[in-house]
Amino acid sequence: MKKYLIILVLMSTTLNAQQKLDTIYANEHKNVALFFPKPIRQGITGASNFVFTYNREKEQYFGLLQAQPGIESNLLAVTNDGEVYSYILKYSKELPKLNYFVSGTESVGNEIPTLINEKPNIELSLVDKKKNKFFENFSRFLLKSKYENLKTKRNKGLKLGLQKVVYQSSEVYLVVEFTNNSRIDFEIDYLNVYRVNGNKKRKASYQKLQQETVYKHLFPGMVKNKQSKRFVLVLPKFVLGNSEKLELEMQEFKGSRKIVFKY
Repeated sequence: MKKYLIILVLMSTTLNAQQKLDTIYANEHKNVALFFPKPIRQGITGASNFVFTYNREKEQYFGLLQAQPGIESNLLAVTNDGEVYSYILKYSKELPKLNYFVSGTESVGNEIPTLINEKPNIELSLVDKKKNKFFENFSRFLLKSKYENLKTKRNKGLKLGLQKVVYQSSEVYLVVEFTNNSRIDFEIDYLNVYRVNGNKKRKASYQKLQQETVYKHLFPGMVKNKQSKRFVLVLPKFVLGNSEKLELEMQEFKGSRKIVFKY
């Protein structure tokens, strides 16, 4: 417990140096009540002439402050959500206020520091942006380059084709084309990519594993009648085994039309 109190006091000292703290006045004749936005878990005063009482057995939102004449001190309170509140305490015969309603914005910080994680998160965000930019640029390059139809499936005026499979760094790029000649607009619910192993009729040896798509370039939400759309799917790198195949499955949103093929 002593170690814990020392840590809180040191934290309060650091925070006090960073921002100006409000002052609360108290004396020995009246109770000064402090109402916090969350129940109080711990309250500490820096000098013995100030006493801050609160319910230690059952967490409550308020505490009572009294003081004897003496030097000024400080109050450090921690609520059950870890928020830290710090105030300067002074003795005064005349009290300007008897009730203080503390706002959550008055917190000087949290007992669990978050600054340690902020820099890595920012750096991670920058890395993700750079990576997505590379995905975008390489996808544009692939769409402009020559291609061949590796596999095409037609179904009632719909045509789904796989035109390229390109391995680059730790990703796999799939260049796909979807054509709608069904006379009805096709709103895409999803286009899933699977690794399929075995024969579906022999359930004991059949496996179908969905692959994560980390980036989509020019992926259409809707393909109108007489339209054709080319786009790129980027997936984490994988290598198909001798008995494995790649399966693409496109499903219509709020409709029953579906087109599936294996490559």
